[in-house]
Amino acid sequence: MTALPVRVVARSAVRHHAQMDYETALLRLPPHVDRMTAAVQLAIAAEYSGWELARVQLFRDGTRRVELRRRRSTPSLPALTY
Repeated sequence: MTALPVRVVARSAVRHHAQMDYETALLRLPPHVDRMTAAVQLAIAAEYSGWELARVQLFRDGTRRVELRRRRSTPSLPALTY
């Protein structure tokens, strides 16, 4: 299976929401990627990285805009200083 050619829409792929405990990633899938390939690649991302599908937009030219989200992990404690 070949890797899915994915283009990140925003410069920073992960955005944090101040009001919620989620971070989101926006992806744009080109029109030549079929639905089954996209589903498999998104399932792999969900399984190993904890992402879940939040929203999909299908445009007239066949491109898809996919929004993934996952719960924020608790940040580690800062290093002790003295």
